[in-house]
Amino acid sequence: MNIEIIQATKNDSLDLTILTGELLHEIMDKINIQVFNFNQEETQKRAEDLISKNLYYVFIAKDQDNNSIGFISLYESYALYAEGSYGTIPELYVRPKYRSLNIGKELLKKAKEFASSKNWKRLEVTTPPLPQFDRTLSFYQNNSFEISGGRKLKIDIKD
Repeated sequence: MNIEIIQATKNDSLDLTILTGELLHEIMDKINIQVFNFNQEETQKRAEDLISKNLYYVFIAKDQDNNSIGFISLYESYALYAEGSYGTIPELYVRPKYRSLNIGKELLKKAKEFASSKNWKRLEVTTPPLPQFDRTLSFYQNNSFEISGGRKLKIDIKD
């Protein structure tokens, strides 16, 4: 399959938002828990804002008809244990009918190239430690990621 991977601008925010909604709903369907409050309009505004401020970097995979079929997002993080700045991957998604075609691998390749251009020491990603996500964990391990410990936890901060 012939795909092109482009760096998203704020003009790509609608496609990005639709893909994000698909990703979040797929996660919630797998675990049968409502863990995300997805609002398309608010998410699109957030995407436009973060991309335009260069706080959130996104690469979108497009098929030969210029349809968005997947994406990877990154942001810069900082930690002493990581020797300074590094990249975090909050989202990676490929539409189901395009999976197993190396699109995810190509998106990761683009993210690694971008990380190198930013002089980041590493990329980190969190996958849920649930059996429903064993395939996701295997995907990252097959693409040179190593388990570095821990589980992702959260607490919502209310106003």
